[in-house]
Amino acid sequence: MNKPITAFLPYTGEEFTRATVDQLRSTGLVKRIVLVCTDPSLPPIAECGRITVPSLHARATMLRIAERAGTPYALLLLHDTPIDLGQFALDRFLSVAAATRAGMLYADYYDLKGGRRLPHPVIEYQLGSIRDDFNFGSLLLVESAALAEAVRAAGNDDHPFAGLFAVRLALSRRRAIVRIGEFLYSKIEADVRRSGEKLFDYVDPRNRQVQIDMERAVTRHLNAIGASLKADFKPANIRHGAFPVEATVVIPVRNRARTIADAVQSVLRQTPSFPFNLIVVDNHSTDGTTEILRSFASQDDRVIHLIPVREDLGIGGCWNEAVHDPRCGRFAVQLDSDDLYIDETTLQQIVGVFHRERCAMVIGAYQMTNFDLQEIPPGIIDHKEWTPDNGPNNALRINGLGAPRAFFTPILREIKIPNVSYGEDYALGLAISRDYRIGRIYEPIYLCRRWEGNSDADLDIAKLNGFNFYKDTLRTLEILTRQQKNAGARRHRKKGRAR
Repeated sequence: MNKPITAFLPYTGEEFTRATVDQLRSTGLVKRIVLVCTDPSLPPIAECGRITVPSLHARATMLRIAERAGTPYALLLLHDTPIDLGQFALDRFLSVAAATRAGMLYADYYDLKGGRRLPHPVIEYQLGSIRDDFNFGSLLLVESAALAEAVRAAGNDDHPFAGLFAVRLALSRRRAIVRIGEFLYSKIEADVRRSGEKLFDYVDPRNRQVQIDMERAVTRHLNAIGASLKADFKPANIRHGAFPVEATVVIPVRNRARTIADAVQSVLRQTPSFPFNLIVVDNHSTDGTTEILRSFASQDDRVIHLIPVREDLGIGGCWNEAVHDPRCGRFAVQLDSDDLYIDETTLQQIVGVFHRERCAMVIGAYQMTNFDLQEIPPGIIDHKEWTPDNGPNNALRINGLGAPRAFFTPILREIKIPNVSYGEDYALGLAISRDYRIGRIYEPIYLCRRWEGNSDADLDIAKLNGFNFYKDTLRTLEILTRQQKNAGARRHRKKGRAR
């Protein structure tokens, strides 16, 4: 029987690798095993080839893997972690590959924790799955011909960090990437941090060069699929219309008695040169939040306490209640019920950007703190990856755009905010960036409080998958919309030249 697989294993030490090598050999399907290492001094492992590379995920590494495959399929182990293959796991990978002609396959897996196997399903790959942290698990089966073609299509950029990412995107333009919804192997999870601790990895300043490289890769991909945007924005007509105040701070809240007073007080301390108010949408709290807000509203007529009639509202639906209220100002400015403005100048700074740049949305920078407002890693989140010329393209790669977010109210009334409690702000940012400039403030004007009560502090797998799938779906919808927008512009230019 011909052995159709060449396996490539990251090799950083013998502890895990020898056991994985033995297991792969026992399947009878692996023709050769190639160790991919950055340390040439590591001892050899019998009957294993080796390639020494500067980085495990560089484009040069992917090129060498494609050159060394020599079999119909390449099996890529993405992490140096113990792998326990399920019954006939590689046979299943191969049969699905043959049936679907997929270019790349991945599968659900088990997390090995304390001698237990905990199910870890992954999510379906779609057009919008272009974030660089998409979870494929630790095993990828790639058709070798598709891999070689994707390496060529990824271009000649060096990509010291984004090589695998660029190749995956290039492969997705030509072939299907297929999830097998079966638990085909078990692994020890290398990153055991809670979901809330991983949330800001992509904006950690220590990863800046990685982020730049990832941006180059995703921009090339968007250009290739006709979904990139040029910095050709129409100005927002921000002086049009009459509003009761210049700015309204919007706080959606449910059961935040421990933090809501701090948030409200940080708004009332603002000292802008224009009138403002605060609309707090109290989504049927039951823990004393309502009573706190009634007290504020009775003492300060700038505080508008709304309790919606509807009981099916998420955060986005609460925002709709606020911005469609006739008391909402020209600009609607976000504040989460856990968080605070950094000082009394936040509103003044935000509104100043609207008027100077005639943009439809402004996003600030924030400082991460614990509940007691002491700074915690990664510190200041400034989203400097957002550049005026390429920010709307890079926004499709990352999971968030920054805070606080502020909007020209007529735009929100026109777009309508998705009635969800996760990703509604991201959906707005993508939609607005399609046509309008988004202004940025790179100095921190907001304190983002992280504590055990945050809704994303420690998500289970099902909820995390649901959130990630929703944001990937938003990206899919946005890519399709941008493709149609660009195609329409091309037709318009062609018609103009024909006249």
